[in-house]
Amino acid sequence: MFNDLGRLGKYLGQAARLMVGMPDYDNYVEHMQKTHPDKPVMTYEEFFRERQEARYGGKSGPKCC
Repeated sequence: MFNDLGRLGKYLGQAARLMVGMPDYDNYVEHMQKTHPDKPVMTYEEFFRERQEARYGGKSGPKCC
């Protein structure tokens, strides 16, 4: 039962982040490891900053996929 509650909490947290335009860091890391294993993975802080800049008009850098 607690395993299901933990999974539900993870999905609810992910849904809340997506609603405010903040993609999930764990999904980003998984994507990078599978699709771009030769490229470095951003830290959570770098990822957060990059996503904020992309959403709210910061510097425009290269986009993935």
